[in-house]
Amino acid sequence: MAGDTDKLLRFRDDEAHDEPAVTLDSFVAGQTNAGAVRLEAGDDVRQLLGRLDRVALVEVSFPTFRDGRGYSAARILREAGYAGELRAAGDVLVDQIPFMRRCGFDSFAPEAPVDPAALDRALARYDHHYQRAADAAVPVWKLRHG
Repeated sequence: MAGDTDKLLRFRDDEAHDEPAVTLDSFVAGQTNAGAVRLEAGDDVRQLLGRLDRVALVEVSFPTFRDGRGYSAARILREAGYAGELRAAGDVLVDQIPFMRRCGFDSFAPEAPVDPAALDRALARYDHHYQRAADAAVPVWKLRHG
C-alpha cells in the first residue's frame, strides 16, 4: 500500500515511509538495501531482531481480520526496542485499531476506508486497561494497588 497516503492512518509525527516494502526473506538474505520490510502471516519476525537498525518501516500483513499473528509480531518488535514505523496493512477493522495500537502499531493501511468518527469513538472507548502491553498504559490493577 506504499504511496497510497489517502487511506493511511498514522499516529506518528514523522513523514510516512513510502518506499515499497520487500519480503522478509529478501531482506534477511541481503538481496536488497531496502528500509521497509513486509511481514506476511506466518513469517518469523525474530529474523529481524538483529537488523532493526536498518529498518525504517515494518509493514505487517493482516490477510483477514481473524488472523492475530500480526499482534504478536508487533509486540515482539516493540519489546526488542524497534522505534520505527510499524504499519498494520490489509483487513484492518476500526474496532481492532485500539488493540493494535496497544501492541505497538502506529500506522495503518486498511483495505476499506475507516470512518474518522467511528475511529475516534473506538480510541476513546476504554479509559483503563487490565493487562500490560507494548504501550505505556498502566494496567488498572496497578493503579489501584500500586
